[in-house]
Amino acid sequence: MLVLTRKTNESINIGKDIEIFIVEIKDDHVKIGIKAPKDVPIYRQEIYKSILEENELAASVSKAALESIGDALAKNFPEKA
Repeated sequence: MLVLTRKTNESINIGKDIEIFIVEIKDDHVKIGIKAPKDVPIYRQEIYKSILEENELAASVSKAALESIGDALAKNFPEKA
């Protein structure tokens, strides 16, 4: 992990397209600004973790559910079975 010290109105570049600005430092909070291309998704960590969990849940299918889908398809399309 790279650790850098920055002051208000200073920035950090990541590659040639991403710039992180220190907008404000107040008490124990740091307000940052991020300039990046629109196609680069930017999430707070807790939101990103939630997205990953939801994707994992959506991708996991029980064997019983798959069998049920298979049965329904076989019933509706017997010629394909």
